[in-house]
Amino acid sequence: MVPVHAAGNALRRCARPAARRFSTVLDDNVGPVVPPAATASRSTPESKDALESACRARQPRSTWSKDEIRRIYNTPLMQLAFKSASLHRRFHDPSAVQMCTLMNIKTGGCSEDCSYCAQSSRYQKEVGLQPTKLSSVDSVLQAAQTAKDNGSTRFCMGAAWRDMRGRKTGLKNIKSMVEGVRAMDMEVCVTLGMIDQAQAEELRDAGLTAYNHNVDTSREHYPSVITTRSYNERLATLDAVRTAGVNVCSGGILGLGEKPEDHVGLIHTVSTLPSHPESFPVNALVPIKGTPMGGNKPVPFDAILRTIATARLVMPKTIIRIAAGRTTMSEEQQILCFSAGANAIFTGEKMLTTDCNGWDEDKVMFDKYGLKPMKSFERGHLREESLEEAPVDLVSGDGPTNHEASL
Repeated sequence: MVPVHAAGNALRRCARPAARRFSTVLDDNVGPVVPPAATASRSTPESKDALESACRARQPRSTWSKDEIRRIYNTPLMQLAFKSASLHRRFHDPSAVQMCTLMNIKTGGCSEDCSYCAQSSRYQKEVGLQPTKLSSVDSVLQAAQTAKDNGSTRFCMGAAWRDMRGRKTGLKNIKSMVEGVRAMDMEVCVTLGMIDQAQAEELRDAGLTAYNHNVDTSREHYPSVITTRSYNERLATLDAVRTAGVNVCSGGILGLGEKPEDHVGLIHTVSTLPSHPESFPVNALVPIKGTPMGGNKPVPFDAILRTIATARLVMPKTIIRIAAGRTTMSEEQQILCFSAGANAIFTGEKMLTTDCNGWDEDKVMFDKYGLKPMKSFERGHLREESLEEAPVDLVSGDGPTNHEASL
């Protein structure tokens, strides 16, 4: 049995990260990302030092080394998930999950050669997907209202384009979509390929909450997935979005034939940006017949859980979203992800060109496990008061359960 006072001290040591600044105007009351204060050397193994450093950090940091992230990622999974769950509860309401709905507003015909994507024109014949024109503003707003009526608080729109060059009419219509969704008091996110700062500023002025542009995988593995857009071009888009004052949403896809080291590299890329992304989508590849990766084997669940837990420890205030591939997870696996630090999902009728868990299904799961939809524009913050009032025997296992402590 661990003494109560010792357990309390251990819990508080793992629960002191301070506020940080996002890349957008939504987060204007928190401090900047700074390097951690120097700490005394310990006799514990290096992997434990990196893990405890993540728990002890008083402020989030953008100076993570790949070696530190690797040590955290390779921590025994039960210990890793416990630590990430503890830190998650310091910054987020563990019962709140952001419900996002994604609409494909322009399907197919993309000139990129992303090996996993059914919307590439290079695989159109094999996949059998017919390109469409940009959806009308009215049809998009109707879909957004349906999403809101079903409990979604964030509406995302995706267009299969390489970039926005020469698309003035398209940009004008998308700005009208953004304005209409924001008028519903919903968060709104778009993913339109590469954009420059001027285009990002136009979207910002229309009310855009976030811009999604995934880096997909590690820099090292990236060339085996995509050849028509460089890794640096992706980072340049993120920089343009951040500079324009729009939230950055950037994550990756697991199951692209990568190794665990590439999961480390993915997290290292986004956690060492000038500001951590506001949200980090974790996708599990849904292999689509006719694409070069149509025969890939499913990524093991433990790799998904490790990635979520590591991302939570390295980026404590970021929203971590279970994105594509959630239909392959059991209800129990999803709950493990929520416990370890995931706090957003895509829900609704479809995920671009793949299936999506429906609203009714998710409502049943939420009711069963005591989850609730996150409010619009709700963000993580250091829950200082709850730290001092938290039960001190969570480490020993005595006293109230985590569920009881959160009620």
